[in-house]
Amino acid sequence: MNAEPSIQLLSPRLANQIAAGEVVERPSSVLKELVENCLDAGASQVDIELEDAGVKLLRIRDNGSGIALSDLPLALARHATSKITTLDDLEGVTSLGFRGEALASISSVSRLELITSTDDSGKGWRVVAEGREMQSQISPAPHPRGTSLIIRDLFFNTPARRKFLRTERTEFSHLEEVFRRLALSRQDVAFTLKHQGKLIHQLTAVPCYTEDEDLQQQGLQQRRVTQLLGKDFIEQSLPIAAVATGIQLRGWVGLPIYARAQADRQYFFVNGRVVRDKLVAHAIRQAYQDVLYGGRHAVFVLYLDVDPKIVDVNVHPTKSEVRFRDGRWVHDFIFSSLHRRLSGALIGAEKISAEKIGAEKHSQEQQNYPTVAASANQFSPPIKQLQEQASLNWPVPQSTAAAFKPATTGATLDFYHQLAADLPPKAAPAISNTTASNIPPLGYALAQMQGIYILAQNAQGLVVVDMHAAHERITYERLKTDWLKRPLTAQPLLIPEAVSADEVAVELASKNTELLHDLGVQLDILGPQELVIRSMPVLLQGANAAALVSTLLDELKRYGTARSLENSINEVLASIACHGSVRAGRQLAIPEMNALLRDMEITERSDQCNHGRPTWFQLSMQDLDTMFLRGR
Repeated sequence: MNAEPSIQLLSPRLANQIAAGEVVERPSSVLKELVENCLDAGASQVDIELEDAGVKLLRIRDNGSGIALSDLPLALARHATSKITTLDDLEGVTSLGFRGEALASISSVSRLELITSTDDSGKGWRVVAEGREMQSQISPAPHPRGTSLIIRDLFFNTPARRKFLRTERTEFSHLEEVFRRLALSRQDVAFTLKHQGKLIHQLTAVPCYTEDEDLQQQGLQQRRVTQLLGKDFIEQSLPIAAVATGIQLRGWVGLPIYARAQADRQYFFVNGRVVRDKLVAHAIRQAYQDVLYGGRHAVFVLYLDVDPKIVDVNVHPTKSEVRFRDGRWVHDFIFSSLHRRLSGALIGAEKISAEKIGAEKHSQEQQNYPTVAASANQFSPPIKQLQEQASLNWPVPQSTAAAFKPATTGATLDFYHQLAADLPPKAAPAISNTTASNIPPLGYALAQMQGIYILAQNAQGLVVVDMHAAHERITYERLKTDWLKRPLTAQPLLIPEAVSADEVAVELASKNTELLHDLGVQLDILGPQELVIRSMPVLLQGANAAALVSTLLDELKRYGTARSLENSINEVLASIACHGSVRAGRQLAIPEMNALLRDMEITERSDQCNHGRPTWFQLSMQDLDTMFLRGR
């Protein structure tokens, strides 16, 4: 019988190869670790060259501070770093790297060569790690200021790891994605990327962000995003800048209609470090929840800047996750900032730039079109009539009256009782004092098509509106406004329902009685691990009370908010709004159509219906000219 193996120290090479299993998953992992070292060294230019998707060769060169000769013996050693020296340093890390494991791990599974210089003399030093003990061998080598790292034959000595690599095309796509993240994280650094000798990306440096940045600088930042993510991303995104004491959020958030089937265009940076954080992801999902089509994923490039001392970056071996000291504060700031930005009325209209309008105006003049204002006069209602239509109240289904009482059943105009009368559209008197500058964003109604769409003319061209989807959003937003006038009306359960809960949940229920009361929920404590549900909101009658309370307490425990119950109520409101809105097939008169357009212009999130479908789209004169091959 074989004797039990004795405990012994692992060789440095084997220990580093084991560590490489965490840090070096594929060539893209190597690229990430090495470029982060370049950025930590203060580089303003990083050049990357690949062969066979980084497996055969991965060469990175920077113009950073370089490594002093006295530090080279430890440059490839494990747990050796210049970035932290004490526990206090770890609690406020500002560098991208700090573990001191990357170079040692990479050199144990590849043929690594490091050449560096700290001055402009052209003289430098070369270091490699060889043998079982991974001893550094140092020799002179010419090199300008900065550092070059050459990685050859990745996983040559660990064939099992090499078998797990995918095709060259797949591995390169991972490399390019890491390059994209790094280049977005530091727009003040110039980057180049070559593969098989072909230049793939060449990005010039952009000045660092400042709060009082000018339009030219904003344009330069947009240019890098466009180069990396495509022109469509900027065209279909909104800039955002939100500041509070000790925290700042900036970047671009995609319009809901630009959402994707996969979450492959989501970039979030904390103090310049790209992260994937569950708390951040939850806040962003909550901000988009009312406007995304089912199963779609938002697109964004967002930069969060906070005090490094309130962020723990020592959470994951690859430093891809962080932990915030006050997670609820960060969560609420991100959610509220994005929610406000996405809540504007007709945010899609912001993307019609002044340059495009100018180009279309020039095109009209070239082709002797009548001016937009003049053509609008043929169909526009009098200004007095438009003013009267600016804030009409659409009727709300009677079934909601009991739940919302006076707020919802407020004055409704007899004007809308004509919706069922199948009134034929009629032209309104022309006006002579309408100019392009005072034409409303959605313009004036021209006609109704198939009882479904409203056709309107604005300063840019033709607007097409889905009247049911638009009215559905208007009704939904008004119902939500009424719901905010707490407390919600509670309905006692005929038979109180007992539920089991852990001690933390019971304590949360005890501490949040006022919040629960505002939400129409009454919970009594029966024991240290048992609650009884006495009442639920009227709007949620018939729902699974135990499941809703469990979800609510879980979210209070995790995030300190009660959005789970709010989400449930919103689903009810969305259903009421859908069934209570003007239906397809209804014939509307011109004044009724214009009233709907005016309401859309002042209603939050009116670009999408409650289900995330678009409510309107724009066809500019330039778009129409292209369709009809005019001007060619």
